Amino acid sequence: MLPQDPIILLSYVNTKLRDRDASLAAFCEEEEADSSALCAALAEVGYEYDPAQNQFV
Repeated sequence: MLPQDPIILLSYVNTKLRDRDASLAAFCEEEEADSSALCAALAEVGYEYDPAQNQFV
């Protein structure tokens, strides 16, 4: 289960992207998460996924 607080979610996702997953797709597959919902939740607090950095920035 992913964190519900958007700032904690941001930290969790970016840590996993840095340490474990090569892409957002790989993260979502591993976590069984919907990438559209994840991106929407983080966009609400001003972050978007940058594939070149493999991070939400």
